[in-house]
Amino acid sequence: MSRPDTPDVTAFFDAATSSVSYVVTDPATGICAVIDPVLDYDSRSGHLSMASMDKIAAFIADNKLQPRWILDTHIHADHLSGLDSLRQRLGGMTGIGDQVIEVQGTFASYYNLGADIRCDGSQFDHLFADAEEFRVGGLAAQALHVPGHTPACTAYLIGDCLFVGDSLLMPDFGTARCDFPGGDAATLYHSIRRLLALPDQTRVFVGHDYGPGGRAIAWETTIADQRNGNIHVNETVSEEMFVELRTSRDMALELPALMLAAVQVNIRGGRLPTPDSNGVSYLKIPLTR
Repeated sequence: MSRPDTPDVTAFFDAATSSVSYVVTDPATGICAVIDPVLDYDSRSGHLSMASMDKIAAFIADNKLQPRWILDTHIHADHLSGLDSLRQRLGGMTGIGDQVIEVQGTFASYYNLGADIRCDGSQFDHLFADAEEFRVGGLAAQALHVPGHTPACTAYLIGDCLFVGDSLLMPDFGTARCDFPGGDAATLYHSIRRLLALPDQTRVFVGHDYGPGGRAIAWETTIADQRNGNIHVNETVSEEMFVELRTSRDMALELPALMLAAVQVNIRGGRLPTPDSNGVSYLKIPLTR
């Protein structure tokens, strides 16, 4: 039998983007939250698919669950968000951290989106303030602002489970990159220290895994494991060391393959751009001199 503060957590791994989505359920009520759902997108053909969300929707239906929240941890750059599509299909409320307004403004300017997008967060049903408390059925939950990877990154503490998005990855892979607009390595270091101050036994669920060294894909760890063994931010790593390591590593990374499409869709809460008179949605390409 689950403890009163222990949700049931079911993970859905998307191999195409190495992303992990979660259904987090209060076993006493059957009320659940969905975290970081993926809208499948083939950039070569431009084809959208609901395959990943079909799996989540089938799981929720088969187990007679009631979605209360559909949450993104941040504006993803490596996959399209299924936030709005899943809300239309299952109900519930969409949510993200309130600093998303800053991210919208940055990318609306970068992509020259003009009046095509309102940079006020209104594309989401709820914007979470830092430390804001909410509930998933009978489970106490809290949104924790953890900027650094992006300005709007938010971790969700639901019962004894922490959903960290990209800020922390599995201990043998480290942490998120910080070279996106508004990202900052020193800021991420302090955000992670905030998370590592949680109780040792807190279960930690990450937003991606890449199976370094060929190991099996994994997505669950603990605060104790992260504090003791994360290769980037264990207890022996100072802020200066982390910033140097993270900065040099980020300089060698390529941009995510789906970033062009993903950011433009995700700052709209998972919606495609407004269609033209022929019903076709177009993504803009930023130009630099």
